[in-house]
Amino acid sequence: MAKHTDVATVLAEQKTGEQIEVKGWVRAFRANRFISLNDGSGANNLQVVVDYENFDDAIIKNISFHACVGIKGTLVESQGKGQAVELLAEAIEILGANELDKYPLQPKRQTMEFLREQAHFRMRTNTFSSVFRLRHALAFAVHSFFNENGFYYMHTPIITGSDAEGAGEMFQVTTLDVDKPARTEDNNVDYSQDFFGKATNLTVSGQLQAEIGAMAMGKVYTFGPTFRAENSNTSRHLAEFWMIEPEVAFADLNDNMDLAEAFVKYLINYVLDKYMDDLQILDARIQEEEKNMKAELRRPMGLIETLRFVVEDDFARITYTEAINLLRSSKPYKKGKFEYDVEWGVDLQAEHERWLVEKKFKKPVIVTDYPKDIKAFYMRMNDDNKTVAAMDILFPGIGEVVGGSQREERLDVLKARMTEMDVHHEELDWYLDLRRFGGNKHAGFGLGFERIVLFITGMTNIRDVIAFPRTPGNAEF
Repeated sequence: MAKHTDVATVLAEQKTGEQIEVKGWVRAFRANRFISLNDGSGANNLQVVVDYENFDDAIIKNISFHACVGIKGTLVESQGKGQAVELLAEAIEILGANELDKYPLQPKRQTMEFLREQAHFRMRTNTFSSVFRLRHALAFAVHSFFNENGFYYMHTPIITGSDAEGAGEMFQVTTLDVDKPARTEDNNVDYSQDFFGKATNLTVSGQLQAEIGAMAMGKVYTFGPTFRAENSNTSRHLAEFWMIEPEVAFADLNDNMDLAEAFVKYLINYVLDKYMDDLQILDARIQEEEKNMKAELRRPMGLIETLRFVVEDDFARITYTEAINLLRSSKPYKKGKFEYDVEWGVDLQAEHERWLVEKKFKKPVIVTDYPKDIKAFYMRMNDDNKTVAAMDILFPGIGEVVGGSQREERLDVLKARMTEMDVHHEELDWYLDLRRFGGNKHAGFGLGFERIVLFITGMTNIRDVIAFPRTPGNAEF
């Protein structure tokens, strides 16, 4: 027999009358006659018809939920409803060891919490196989978008000596003995004895290095892992996650907003065009989950309807000051429904972002021109000397998915901002060189990959859109 055929190919080509071989996992075995087989190649199962009399009892007995099998047979038009073709089994082989009486997953609805504890099996469920096929599709679409638009892909360092965000919440990288590190005469840790001869950390962003690329190649982007040692156990935070960071020379804030909006719409359109089967599975899951919820707790639209709504409408664009004014005049603010206060100069909280998106504008919102004191040193100062040319894109359900800015290209202003924010000039002298020699206005943004996967799949916890989540107290697998 020739090489086995993927289930997705069998269902797409529907070459009836041919003898084929398929391999996969049993999703269901009904009445000792009908196997629902899936090999991960697509969202849909292949129905296999088993004539009980043609097989030994030992084979039939081992065809249980999530047994791994190889099946040879003839593809025919289906006699029943729900599928166009089915496979008439002529030979069945049980693959691998079979201790499925101890298998922790059962053919019933499982909680997300339980499946997180079984992360080595959760990709086998309909929900998670769809989530991770969509994650793959979105990663591919990221590269497609930038390639089609003349960007060059940069690999920026994972180990770095700089902190792009100035947050200080970084994972240290060292070869020093952590129990007895080398010390200087004044008893500080002597990092000159470390592997790199200085203190280093896992990166929180590739942005600063991407600016190097933009000042040479015009348009570049990074797409790689980033790390935050933030002790947060919320449904929106991970310690290890993936960031997409384009950087564009000769671009201002408006160019940046246009690029970011076009980018996220491209990603959504890509999966709407090519992965509808998986979206339908996730949409149905949400509808089933919300069936017994109070009306006010349900999503205003289904998953697929929401995605289409996002790509068909222009994003609203408002300034931070306008956002604050809208929030302070809102009913939730006046009735004291917000947990966090709304005050100019303070960063917007998730509840404020979601009100703007879900209640006020009912579509994604781009907020611009934030107070300088709550943004990073590299963002371009506006003429009012109070705000910077920053922008965040807010999505329904999850709040911020994109954060970016026009970068400060004026050497004197940048140096003053670094001094003001206690960013050491000598450590970033190379960054200042980009302004000294052939500098120009430029802009870029960061998109948290898991955030956009979260939105597009309709999942509610960011731990459910990355295969092996890294969170406080959890580094399994």
